[in-house]
Amino acid sequence: MQPSFVLQELAIVIAAKNHNPTLLTPDFLKYSGIVPTEWELVRPPVYTNRVAQVTFKSGVSIIAEPNRVIFLEAVEDKESTAIHVPTIAKKYVEILSNVEYQAIGLNPRGHVSFENQPEATRKYFTETILAPGSWQQVGVAPVQATINLTYTLESRSLNLMVNEAVLRFPDEKTVPVVLFSGNFSYNIDGEAGKEKLSSLHQAIDNWQTDLETYQEIVNTKFLAMLPDRALGVQELLTSAA
Repeated sequence: MQPSFVLQELAIVIAAKNHNPTLLTPDFLKYSGIVPTEWELVRPPVYTNRVAQVTFKSGVSIIAEPNRVIFLEAVEDKESTAIHVPTIAKKYVEILSNVEYQAIGLNPRGHVSFENQPEATRKYFTETILAPGSWQQVGVAPVQATINLTYTLESRSLNLMVNEAVLRFPDEKTVPVVLFSGNFSYNIDGEAGKEKLSSLHQAIDNWQTDLETYQEIVNTKFLAMLPDRALGVQELLTSAA
């Protein structure tokens, strides 16, 4: 059984104090240069008392709340040069530099599935990622589990959540997957506005390194646990000798 890993989305989440969601309008985003003027909306913006959301056909969504702003992009099949949210997030905090930003997270999410082998996906989670045992054989339904891991890296930490999920498509097709949800967490240094802005920019500029680290961990630490993957690596080493 050969698994495939798909990178689904990249989110940049910036915690802020007394952030005003009503500022988030398509006109503001375009006229201030945060997003290209030619971008079209998928649907009308969503506004409630505490949340505003604007979604573009480019795959970018921006969600504003009183305590944070989220920049989310669907990145499946996109080259890194075509990913927009890092640039958009940097422009947003530059334009709204008076907001008291407090922390930032770079959050990639992807999934592993086994094409046309739905049972293989569950076996991968319950028998490869988890250790088989009688603790799984309790109750009238298969045990549900979520793994939360924290990796201490240089200058930041990575929180990685691994769990089973089901992808639902517009044609009502469903596919069982194992989700890998990452969160690279950064503190914002500095007291003055310019110092904090510089700290924010430095964190955002790490997005490609963080994305590579996340993908390397999934591919070499989790997918490499599979017998077929291990055999493939051994064959490659043998042929190179």
